[in-house]
Amino acid sequence: MNEQEQPTSNQDLLACPNIQVRKPKRVLLVEPSYKVKYPPLGLMKISTFHKQQGDEVAFYKGMKAEVRDQKWDIIYISTLFTYQWRTVVETIKFYQRSKYACEIKVGGILASLLAEDLKNETGVESHVGIWEEVDRLPPDYRLFEGVHEYGISDASIGYTSRGCVRHCSFCAVPQLEPDFVPYIPLEAQVEPSKKDLLLLDNNVLASPEFPKIIAEIRKMGFCKGAKLRGKSRHVDFNQGVDARLLTEDNMRLLSEIAIYPLRIAFDDIRLKNLYIEKICLAKKYGIKRLSNFILYNFQDTPEDFYERLRINIELNAELGLSIYSFPMRFIPLDAKSRGFVDNPHWTKKQLRGIQCILHATRGLVGPGKSFFEKAFGRDAGEFKYIIEQPEEHIFHRAKMAPYESTRPTVNPI
Repeated sequence: MNEQEQPTSNQDLLACPNIQVRKPKRVLLVEPSYKVKYPPLGLMKISTFHKQQGDEVAFYKGMKAEVRDQKWDIIYISTLFTYQWRTVVETIKFYQRSKYACEIKVGGILASLLAEDLKNETGVESHVGIWEEVDRLPPDYRLFEGVHEYGISDASIGYTSRGCVRHCSFCAVPQLEPDFVPYIPLEAQVEPSKKDLLLLDNNVLASPEFPKIIAEIRKMGFCKGAKLRGKSRHVDFNQGVDARLLTEDNMRLLSEIAIYPLRIAFDDIRLKNLYIEKICLAKKYGIKRLSNFILYNFQDTPEDFYERLRINIELNAELGLSIYSFPMRFIPLDAKSRGFVDNPHWTKKQLRGIQCILHATRGLVGPGKSFFEKAFGRDAGEFKYIIEQPEEHIFHRAKMAPYESTRPTVNPI
């Protein structure tokens, strides 16, 4: 059919049997009921994809028969961590029992890492890795309105790069994003009405386009000291920056945007001197609010885990900084529960002891020395003593015998 033969009315369309008019679809986007702070970015972009095609899109968090048993053409179910296996499987099987036949699609981290297991358990083929056609679309920030509220509601969310040049054995990124993409335009991902900017880059400093990325962040209104509606704006590279790639030039560039906090991983005690050097560099460029991830139960010991926490406490006091640590327990990439213990340096009781302490601190370790010593001990020995106590004693310290009383008495010569 040439240009002159194109139909110009509905009647013309009916007269041309070779032309198919796409019927709008009803699409349901589902996130399982596990607790998360951040909204499912993948579903937000899938929403944009379908709305651009004129489809009707709805979102639901968890399982509800009234939602399931409506007539849907496609149901997308997102997944996050592998240890949420049971909740994910229950959610998939729940929506498979819909009154109406529909296509169910599953994607995300768990679905990518455990695709075969998920197929064997549910019969559903997972989408593995990134859906390229959808990934570059802007998120639908209105998807959750009136349905579910997440901890992050006033931030644009996106990526300025994809993948990572490292291949750490404890990390899933090489499997999920095997190709390093050094630059992704930011403008389409930013909602002008959102105060903050949350960036999920896995290793932004590895990008040769980092100066360009910073320039774009500044252009979007996130310069140092920027405000919106009278409130300070924040930029958060939420996955952290690589201390091994953090040069003075990079730190200077970071100091030019509203970075809050600057996150630096401290996963290995062998990086102690490098880590301290970069914290001092942050201080030099006026970055005082920092955060870091502290991996434990991988190849470390309780003693060096404690030392990494203690170093931050000392740096806070020495440099006048505010560093918050987030201990992260190592769990294998194929683990279907949190209960992994396979490190000869740790016991199940010790790992549970840490979780008891973190329960009281809401998962983070603050900058205050007195509280730190009360929660984690005054030295590595007291720390081990604390985490080896019964749970009730950890939660209620008054029941715990003082550490000194457990030390052997030395008779004077």
